[in-house]
Amino acid sequence: MLKSEILDKLQKKHNNLSIEDIDTLFSIFIKKLTNSLRDGQNIELRGFGTLSRKINREKQVRNPKTNEKLFKKQSYKLHFKIGKVLHKKINPLSVSNKEDEV
Repeated sequence: MLKSEILDKLQKKHNNLSIEDIDTLFSIFIKKLTNSLRDGQNIELRGFGTLSRKINREKQVRNPKTNEKLFKKQSYKLHFKIGKVLHKKINPLSVSNKEDEV
């Protein structure tokens, strides 16, 4: 889903707000998430999931083409743990087969 699609759906749901206002609110929300992750805080959206940052430690790596050894500095990656409600919505209970039980 694109940002423009999200903004259109929000504008249809909230007719009293202009698309510019919704875009501003959305940008503030994204900036707040980004700043919180940059500062090392976890973000928990109940029913959706938890966002946190993990450390990629510094290490020696190898260029497979030239076999040259390089040093990779410490960096961060984004980690997402899905919430229970979202997990249940995207993975509906499947009917168990009798074959599996045998």
